Parts: sequence; C-alpha cells; structure tokens
Amino acid sequence: MLWVLFLLVAWGAAAISCIRLCIVSARTGLLPGASADAVRKVTDGHELTLYETAFLAGGPHRVVDLALVTMHLRRRLLLAHTGWATVVDPEGRDEMERTVIRAIGPEGQSPIPPVRTAAATTDTMRTLADRLVTAGLAAPGAGADVGAAVRAVRGAALLVVAMGAVALLIPGGERSADGPVVSLLVWFGLPLALTLGCLIIARMEVHPYSSWASPAGQRLLAASEIPAADADRDVLAAIAVRGARAVNDPALRAALESGCGGGLIRGR
Repeated sequence: MLWVLFLLVAWGAAAISCIRLCIVSARTGLLPGASADAVRKVTDGHELTLYETAFLAGGPHRVVDLALVTMHLRRRLLLAHTGWATVVDPEGRDEMERTVIRAIGPEGQSPIPPVRTAAATTDTMRTLADRLVTAGLAAPGAGADVGAAVRAVRGAALLVVAMGAVALLIPGGERSADGPVVSLLVWFGLPLALTLGCLIIARMEVHPYSSWASPAGQRLLAASEIPAADADRDVLAAIAVRGARAVNDPALRAALESGCGGGLIRGR
C-alpha cells in the first residue's frame, strides 16, 4: 500500500496548485466575466497610443525599443546589427525620444541594453505607467503572478505522472494482476485530469499572461492586434504589440535582440 503515499502527494500537489491558480486569477480579475462592467467602462472611448500599447504589451523595455525603432526609421538614430545605438539627430520629437537620447549619453553612442535599463527607470516612463494605472489599464505584476501559478500547475502535472510511474514500478506481487494496475491508473489519472483541465482553461481564458495590462488593458490590446500580413505596413504598431519578433529587417532585429555586440562603430 505504499502507492497510497504517492497518491496523496500527487493529489496534494494538484489540489494546491490548481487552487492557487484560481485564487490568483480571481484576485487579478483575469477570469472570464470578472469585473465586466468595470472593464467596459474603462475601455469605452479610450484609444491607446503606440507608447501605451507598447507598455501594456511588453513593459518599459518595449516602450524604449519602440522609441529606438521610431528614430531609426526616421533617420534620427542609427541602430547597428552589433547592438549599438548612435544618435544622428539629437533633437527628439517627443519626451520619450528625448529620454532615450539622454540615456544614450553625451557621447551619442551606446550599447542598446544599458539604454533600455536607463530609460525604463526615468520619470518619463513612470509618468506613462502612472497614467495607465490611473486609467485602469495597467496592473504591473498581475500577469506575472498568473504565469507563476500556471507554471506551478504544470509542475504538479509532471509530479502526478512521476508519482504514478513510481507507484507502478515499486515491488509488489499484486502488480501482475490487471485489476490493481487499472485502479492505479484511474486514481492517478484523476489528479492528472484536474491539472490538465486547469491548464486548458487557463490557456483559453487568461492567456497571454501579460505582466503589465489589467483586464481592461488586455481588452484594448486584443483590439489592437495586427495580423502578421499587415506588419510591413505598420512596423511601429507591430513592434508595440509583438516586440522585436515583429521586425522583418534582419539587421534591425539583430540590433534589438543582441547584447553589446562589440564596439564595431565605436570611435567613428
């Protein structure tokens, strides 16, 4: 009867992880129908700017990437495939661009990762975040909690499978009979079905697990989704929603995805 201990472990992990996912989803308002009236009230009549879209979809770093690409496409900034940014025109067209230029530094040249880090913590970025939070569109950290809970359920599902396998393999003469083996499969199949069911529901109802957008922000983001076929016609909007993976230019994508990349353009 040692298999009963393994079954208790499997049920405990499945129950705790699934309950945690339900609690976190309810607390963050990501369950279907949660605060529907409040969500509708916030989203009615509100149109997101590109910077707001980028923040809700990917946070401060996505906003910085959007500003960098905007200036690059308008020939005010050079983004090299090595991962360096070089200022061509030091006059930013808006406060976010001026913030990025200041983050690049007085030399007018810097690797992109430090620029992201510096610009993401400025007053300009905090003002953007505060405006979205006040509007009920941003809820930093909510999606991260849901994502962690989903990962816990996945881990519980794997644990259930492992416990079931161990229970089948432990020494015991009764394993040769079909009845006990079928019983074990049924008993361990129940917590496995519970975890897999929770994962399916989470995938359908609360995915993607944005770390920045509230339910109202998620609704506006869904309305802002751009089909892949249209990405070339609106590169900036595609970057705001999907990030660097929406960039079709290999050199530009390499610039956004690379690290420092060496000092190839340093000293020009």
